[in-house]
Order: sequence, then structure tokens, then C-alpha cells
Amino acid sequence: MFIVYTEFVPGKQVVRVFGLVHGSTVRAKHIGRDIAASLKNLVGGELKGYTELLNESRSESLRRMVEQATNLGANAILNVRFGTSAITAGASELFCYGTAAVLEDA
Repeated sequence: MFIVYTEFVPGKQVVRVFGLVHGSTVRAKHIGRDIAASLKNLVGGELKGYTELLNESRSESLRRMVEQATNLGANAILNVRFGTSAITAGASELFCYGTAAVLEDA
């Protein structure tokens, strides 16, 4: 599966477009991560607990999008984008979307 942020893949030709595919996950903060983040805010530095949470969320939303594209028969997802939104206090959605397509050698 080609997954790219561009509209085209060099050396490949778009032969079929299925349209929009997407994946998302909603995650809540963990009290332990929250406490550690609060302490880290005092001294500065990376909030590793949140970094891990975001990486897990990105991976899960991407996996769901790829699954949807695969079920359509696509071998590529073009113009992929990620976004976030607040759902409630302490919970956020991470989503990704792109265009499912079939690519062949040009």
C-alpha cells in the first residue's frame, strides 16, 4: 500500500479512484500521564507519556484508514492528512483521511 502526502507518486499512474477513506480514534488522558505531565511542566522537557499516546493514536487511525482502502481494492492512499479535535475535557480524536486509488507503473 502506497501512503503518501502528495497527489501523485512518481513513476506511477492513477488508473482508478475510489474516493475518500478515513480512520480515527478517540483517546482519553491517563491520570498517571497527567500527573507526570504536570510535573514536567514545572521543569520543562518532552511529555513522553503524551508523545506515546499520540503515536499510538496516529498508528491506530492510519491502520483503520488502510483497512478501509484495502477493502475497496485500493493499493494506494493519496493526499493523506491528519487532524485532531477535542471531544470532551480530557479526550481527543485523532483522525486521518486521504483518497483511495489504484496505481500502476507509468
